[in-house]
Amino acid sequence: MATKKYTVTLPEELAEEIRQEVGSGGFSAYVTRAIERQREQDRLGELVTWLEHEHGPVTEAELASAEAERREFERHFTEQGTRTGERDRRAG
Repeated sequence: MATKKYTVTLPEELAEEIRQEVGSGGFSAYVTRAIERQREQDRLGELVTWLEHEHGPVTEAELASAEAERREFERHFTEQGTRTGERDRRAG
């Protein structure tokens, strides 16, 4: 992807904290990833707005169902990780 240099103003403390963590060479990449994530969030917000316009707002029952499903996935993958870790320890 082509790049172009821009000037932005950031809070000094924040910029210096990031620069210390990633080094001067990683600063632009870090900022680029942050902007990409923000754009993703913006697009998701637009999708939610459109879906709510088309289908109405999400109900409390739908939210509860989605949260229960999320917890079930989390439990499943936690168990899988535990089993994988046990198998790795036995093999080692």
